[in-house]
Amino acid sequence: MSTRNTSRAEPITSVFTWRVRPGREDEFEEWTRGITDCVRRFPGNEGVSWLRPEEGHRYHAVLRFSDSRRLEDWLNSPERAEWHARIEGVASEAGRERQSTTGMESWFSLPGTTVQPPPRWKMVLTTFLGVYPMALLVQWLVAPVTAAWPLPLRAATFPLVLVPVLTYLIMPGLSRLLRQWLYRAHRPH
Repeated sequence: MSTRNTSRAEPITSVFTWRVRPGREDEFEEWTRGITDCVRRFPGNEGVSWLRPEEGHRYHAVLRFSDSRRLEDWLNSPERAEWHARIEGVASEAGRERQSTTGMESWFSLPGTTVQPPPRWKMVLTTFLGVYPMALLVQWLVAPVTAAWPLPLRAATFPLVLVPVLTYLIMPGLSRLLRQWLYRAHRPH
C-alpha cells in the first residue's frame, strides 16, 4: 500500500453543477455575477468560469484553487453560505466533481468533451517525445548562433522558441496521433 505525500500542495479544480428552475434563469445569472466576484476575492482562488445552460437548465461552475485546503476553506466559508442562502428556491446544487491538475492537461484536452486527461505518466512520456527532438533541433540550429550572447539572453531563447512550437504545433499533433493510447480506458488502482 502506497502513501501519497500530502505535504505538497497541488492546484485543484472543482466543477459544480446547478439545476435552475425554469423561468428563474435571469435571477440565477445575476446571482452568478455576485458569487463570482466574491469567490475571486477569496484567498487561493485562481479563477472561476461558468458554462451556460445545457438541456435541463443546468449550469456548471468551474473553480480553480491553489490547493485543496484553500478550496475547503471556501466551501466552509460564511461568505459562500450566505451566497447559497440567497439562491434558495431559484436553483439547487446538482453535484460536484473535483480533480487535481498539473497544468499539462491543456496539451491533452479534447475540445468539446469532458474526457478525463490521460494518466500523468502518459502525459510525461508524450511530452518527452515532443520536447526531445525540439531540444536537439534548437541546440543544433540556434545554440551556435547565440553562443556569444550573454547567458540570460541565451537561456531565454530556448523557451521562447520551444514553448510556442510545442503548444501550437507539436503537442496538439502528438496528442491527436497518440489519442488511442493516451485515452484508452484504464483500470483505477
